[in-house]
Amino acid sequence: MKLSARNQLKGKVVGIDEGAVNGIVKIDVGNGNIVSATISMAAIKELGLAVGGSATAVVKSTSVMVMVD
Repeated sequence: MKLSARNQLKGKVVGIDEGAVNGIVKIDVGNGNIVSATISMAAIKELGLAVGGSATAVVKSTSVMVMVD
């Protein structure tokens, strides 16, 4: 699959918190860094996401804020 978003982080699904409509998918993208995304339960099922499986977190954003103390 080709995608215009350049921020693609491949990893392993380490958790799926299922809700009635949406679920939170947690992906370990390396060095203990976890990216989480809230997506529909229908999408979780359609993608065949399961703990231990591979997935890619794709980040497409028009703005990112960075802050330091």
